[in-house]
Amino acid sequence: MAQRPQVQREVDEILAPDEAKVASVPVFRPKRREPVQQTGRKQKIYQLVEGGGIWFKLSQADITIYDKERDTVRSIRYCPNEPSIYVDEQSTNGRRSHIVFVDKMLGVPASQPNLQDYLDAHPGNTRNGGNVFYEINYEKKTDTLLQDEFLVHDAVSLIRDKSIDELLPVIMYLGISTEQRNQEIRRELLIEAKANPKAFIEMFDNPIVKMRASIKMAVDCGILRMNQDGTFWADSNRLIIATPMGQDGIDMMTKFCVSEKGTIVHQEILKRLEKFQ
Repeated sequence: MAQRPQVQREVDEILAPDEAKVASVPVFRPKRREPVQQTGRKQKIYQLVEGGGIWFKLSQADITIYDKERDTVRSIRYCPNEPSIYVDEQSTNGRRSHIVFVDKMLGVPASQPNLQDYLDAHPGNTRNGGNVFYEINYEKKTDTLLQDEFLVHDAVSLIRDKSIDELLPVIMYLGISTEQRNQEIRRELLIEAKANPKAFIEMFDNPIVKMRASIKMAVDCGILRMNQDGTFWADSNRLIIATPMGQDGIDMMTKFCVSEKGTIVHQEILKRLEKFQ
């Protein structure tokens, strides 16, 4: 029985990978084949903008559109047995057919090109300025969803990788209390980031965000004093800028510091804040 651990160690040594050998082993790297782009018509899916219920019949009474090629207004209608949607190109045997959305959706296969053409040209289509229905573009929707996911990931990475001190301007701009644990602060930042990741990421390069944070810190450190009348230097009680009735003092001070006249004031605020570091 005592030999089993020794035997196991020997087996482990034999099976243990040698880094040099592993690095020298040739690796097959397959190349992905680009998918063949489908040409011609594809199935289209249309959806009602709102309402409609379980069953909705699209109105086809006296539908006219502007024909750019002929520079004229022409009547259109959907007739399953007619290749054209224009009434003046249809035969006398053309019979209009109902167009029905079921549960707000209507799928039109590639084998019904005339119906696709009719819906694409219909004035009720949102792409033509209507407000009845629209075509669902799944490729565009997928790209948008993917981009949104990437933005959320980037926003979350900022919260995870940056220190609280680096996040402080954004924290203060969003009005998140710093009188709580770091994890609680990060949790509130996550909520903001997921709600609007693009706007959240842009805050880190926004000078207004950093300026507002420095003003808020100056108030908290007793460098500035604010009341309903305006913003003052706390040590001399000198007025910097008056606050109009109903306006936020920090917002007014931020706008002032952005201006050319307020640049010197903001530089002085930053200079005094250095003493509190």
